[in-house]
Amino acid sequence: MYALFEYKGKQYKAEKDALIQVDKIDAEKGSKIDIDSVLLVSDGDNVKVGAPYVNGAKVKVVVEDSFRDKKVLVFKYKSKKDYHRLIGHRQHYTNVRVEEIIG
Repeated sequence: MYALFEYKGKQYKAEKDALIQVDKIDAEKGSKIDIDSVLLVSDGDNVKVGAPYVNGAKVKVVVEDSFRDKKVLVFKYKSKKDYHRLIGHRQHYTNVRVEEIIG
């Protein structure tokens, strides 16, 4: 059984006990979150597609931990103008584990 859900403007595929990397959530480690913006639920034989969401479907997740991704360097340069800048960015993420799919 799997489900496609939307969280913070991005779509993810959830299966039982799957570890999913989402944008940072301000929640304690071990806290449980119910996500009800489920777009599709499939149990192998039956497929339910929402318009836009499936009624009564939920994905229950547990917050595992938060971390920062590796640094991405952005180099700006304009030729003949003596302009160059090096900017670094590290994105914050949270790992969540799917406990249950209700649908």
